[in-house]
Amino acid sequence: MWESVALTLAGTAGNNIGKVLQKKGTLILPPLSLKLKVVKAYASNQLWISGFLMDMCGAALMLTALSQAPVSVVQPIAGCGLAILCVFSHFYLKEVMNGLDWVAITLAGLGTIGVGAGGEEQKVDQIPLLNIPWLVLSVVILFVLLNTWLHMYKKQRREQELTGPEVIEEIIYGLESGILFGISSVISKMGFVMSEMGFPKIVVPAAISCSVCCSAIGFVYQTRGLKHGRAIVVSTCTSVASIVSGVVAGMIALDEHLPKAPTARFFLLLGWFFITTGVILLVSSTRLIARLPRPVQKFLKSNLERTHSIRRPGSARGKDPIPTTTIHTSSLHLLTSPTKEKA
Repeated sequence: MWESVALTLAGTAGNNIGKVLQKKGTLILPPLSLKLKVVKAYASNQLWISGFLMDMCGAALMLTALSQAPVSVVQPIAGCGLAILCVFSHFYLKEVMNGLDWVAITLAGLGTIGVGAGGEEQKVDQIPLLNIPWLVLSVVILFVLLNTWLHMYKKQRREQELTGPEVIEEIIYGLESGILFGISSVISKMGFVMSEMGFPKIVVPAAISCSVCCSAIGFVYQTRGLKHGRAIVVSTCTSVASIVSGVVAGMIALDEHLPKAPTARFFLLLGWFFITTGVILLVSSTRLIARLPRPVQKFLKSNLERTHSIRRPGSARGKDPIPTTTIHTSSLHLLTSPTKEKA
């Protein structure tokens, strides 16, 4: 189990850090296209190539982890990618972090230890095929309800000419993208399980292809949310929905279950709670600090951050050396949405 935990951490670190390096590399590159000149420019950019290779290696490690451990273990730990990204951006990109950020990272780390200690290898003798149609139907109905709610909300906003943050739209797009990311992991795991059960080997690439399609659709929904709303809300909903949907779908479609031993079950549930709390706290730390009493704010802010705040009044977080680069992102998927990024 600890090997799978290590693979997941390495995979999600490669995904997140790779995406950051790709984004920084694109700052001096033209928009990605199939033109030979553009392709050569990307291929000759060492920073972008390094990020791309790290991203691909991270994806391979995540698939390896899914082939060895339950989704209920892999998916929550993958949510720690944000914490790893923050540590990387702090030490490598010199981004400023406040006290709550470090508390959140600590919670995510403790949660990872809890999941590793409480998780157990599960041998799947058979896939409950009758549960899969019900799972698909439930997801479809949920998406229909969410999109109906979104349509009614947009219509109301147009009629009343409302302005300001579109909170409902942010939440719905975040939930939809997170659900798709969670289901994507379950589909990949199903391919490995079916292969072990004696199904034709073609089920593995077929499942991975379906998983990639789900992730791509999730990118589309996330991009819509980021375009019309605030990243902090969209990313929080995406991260939490990804963890919850992955765990629930794994239990329904793959017959995964909680550990039978009370102690192991306690550590697993506590790990899930710590990771989810850490992710939520990490993406909302700046806003939370702004609502706290001033003495508490001074205590939580680092000396380096206070220096930045003096230079830029109202700033709660420092900037990285390149102002146009968004580094403090909110999820595994935030930096590579298809319509918002160059690569």
